[in-house]
Amino acid sequence: MTIDRRSMLTGAGFAGFAAALPGDVFAQAMDASKGGNAIPEVVNTGAPSDPRPKHHIRFAVIGLDHNHIYSMTAAVIRGGGELVAVYAADPKQIASFRAKFGEVKIARSEAEILDDKTIQLIAGAPIPDLRTPLGLKAMRAGKDFLGDKPAITTLAQLAEVRRTIKETGRKFAIMYSERLEVPAAVKAGQLIEEGAIGRVVQTINIAPHQVNPASRPDWFWDKARYGGILTDIGSHQAEQFLFFTRSTKAHVVAAQTGNINHPDHPLFEDFGDMVMSGSGGTGYLRVDWFTPNGLGTWGDGRLFVLGTEGYIELRKYADPAGEPGGNHLFIVDGKSARYLDCSKVYLPFGPQFVTDLVERTQIAQDQEQALLAAELVLTAQKNATRPISA
Repeated sequence: MTIDRRSMLTGAGFAGFAAALPGDVFAQAMDASKGGNAIPEVVNTGAPSDPRPKHHIRFAVIGLDHNHIYSMTAAVIRGGGELVAVYAADPKQIASFRAKFGEVKIARSEAEILDDKTIQLIAGAPIPDLRTPLGLKAMRAGKDFLGDKPAITTLAQLAEVRRTIKETGRKFAIMYSERLEVPAAVKAGQLIEEGAIGRVVQTINIAPHQVNPASRPDWFWDKARYGGILTDIGSHQAEQFLFFTRSTKAHVVAAQTGNINHPDHPLFEDFGDMVMSGSGGTGYLRVDWFTPNGLGTWGDGRLFVLGTEGYIELRKYADPAGEPGGNHLFIVDGKSARYLDCSKVYLPFGPQFVTDLVERTQIAQDQEQALLAAELVLTAQKNATRPISA
């Protein structure tokens, strides 16, 4: 007999089907639930009492090669950004973008946007190896930059970014959307900040993705264009490690990358993992392109945060055989085990980021932490060994 995991965890669900269970199964279920069932909650917190943006800025978008640009643009608009122009070389990309955001002006060139002194921010998601050059041009033109991850694909680019930040005083922000734009991750950050699980000891972040070969452009298969699997996907997880452990310094202990199952694309990497040690804790991450079609979504991101007084697990995008949808958070502490539906948690990044741009603060994102996350994965990528089976 198959027993739904969530039904086992929630008291109401357990009571609802207990009578139908055979005696031995019922006894096993009772044993498994000793110590208290998880208490289900729907979380709806964090939204300001006044939803109107605090500030207003004018911004433009350059580069539409990754769909992350849609959530990036929406976040800035939520924060008070006025989208005034877009530029991309592909007319189909522009048509799709305008279908989402209205009849925004189409710039004739990057230069038209860069030369417009009324534009304060450029957001961009061109092909990954072109993101740093775009950000450098934006900063040198007196504008702040928000790049899709990986915004930096080589250590040489990273050094140039750091130099240009010092020279210009502008921001080079990176949209690490798997924390900043995922409600469950936002809630985890709030709980950890409140001390719900004590001091964080370790993060374990598993981020499988679905490859969908037919939908991928040529650059997707070329490591030189996207920087390698740790640089690309792993940057999300490295940033979460730094944020949740509050590490201001960190180094790579070990890393592996390889192409295990895509011999028809020899420049591609489909597996990577790495171990990190930081001033606030340790971290492990695994990224891959092996998510099967049966999951029903593009990936099964899972985050485990171990604290001295409890632990948190996130099922960000799916909970196979459990509740539908994503943004599931489980927390266990000294008093109880709880399940939190975080789908309604407010996303603060957009308003915080626009405020940072106007007030020159670092609430939405710490500049050094964002670049340290990039440095970790770039270093890991450079020094990675091959998996035994590769």
